[in-house]
Amino acid sequence: MAAQPDTLTAGMTVRVVRTPRVRTTPMFSSLYQSEFQPLLRIAYGLTGSRAEAEELVQETFVRCYQHWRRVETYDKPGAWLRRVLINLAYSRRRKLSTELRALTRLGARPAGPGASELGDVDEAFWAAVRRLPRRQAQAVVLYYGDDLPTEDVAQAMGCAAGTVRALLHQARTTLAKVLDTEEQS
Repeated sequence: MAAQPDTLTAGMTVRVVRTPRVRTTPMFSSLYQSEFQPLLRIAYGLTGSRAEAEELVQETFVRCYQHWRRVETYDKPGAWLRRVLINLAYSRRRKLSTELRALTRLGARPAGPGASELGDVDEAFWAAVRRLPRRQAQAVVLYYGDDLPTEDVAQAMGCAAGTVRALLHQARTTLAKVLDTEEQS
């Protein structure tokens, strides 16, 4: 930001701050249009909150814009966005977990979750997904929530397609047991 003095009447001096022009490229705008909703579904699957999901997606696109010169050279910038989104979601979860432990030690009670944005069945499913081990939850959200093929899930997660298939199998096995148990009780 460049600042330069401008003189006003009666000898008053004011600094005028000029901010650099923000330029968006058609490629960035197109990426935003095509990836916003899929990223929102992924973020919701990971957080269970539409507000948190929107914040995470916004932060993901801010990071994308900050690194645009590098991101625009990628063959699949959407995979980069998904990786950043997942990292942000789990960083946020770690932070919230730390805050919850601190509040518990202090004897305070955290505020309860907001009203469910999905039906009871969907909410039960996604709540069970969020209790899965991290990599399994990521694979489920990308595969089922974003409807990506295993190869794209693998690219977003930085692993082999066979690993994704194994993670999905493990997740489905665990979810079947958990959801069956919850249904019976």
